[in-house]
Amino acid sequence: MITIEVSVQTLIRPTERVEKVVLAIENIFPGLVMDIRGDRIEAYGGIKSLGTLHRLLRDQQILDTSRLVMLNGQVGESIQFRLNKQAAFMGRINFPLEEEPLGSIHVQITGDDLVIDWLAPRTENGVPVQEIAAPENGRHEDGRLIANSEEEDV
Repeated sequence: MITIEVSVQTLIRPTERVEKVVLAIENIFPGLVMDIRGDRIEAYGGIKSLGTLHRLLRDQQILDTSRLVMLNGQVGESIQFRLNKQAAFMGRINFPLEEEPLGSIHVQITGDDLVIDWLAPRTENGVPVQEIAAPENGRHEDGRLIANSEEEDV
């Protein structure tokens, strides 16, 4: 079995309410274990916490942008990117180009190298070329992930 780890961190600015920042994270990554310490939130979880992100990328039709952001954020076996807190609070995905004045949500996903192909597959005319299963659902002999029609289980 492949282990996918999700780590989310953000600062809580003096003008922000802790509950709203927590809600912003939970809107995109439900089920994370939150560690709130002073002006910082650190949250951790596994692949199940990526199900909403997976769905939102399709609902918002931003697979190409998401794929580019994730590929550019690859560092070894992890993917790193930022999300806009205000957009996340509204249940939307927005990738800021740089750290925002109010602080961004910093995301790191560690694990299988094909997690990008699952979250943000290649597309043609905005339509995924091939949807694959969540990384822990199994592999073909050549190492590719086995397609899964039961996405909701993620």
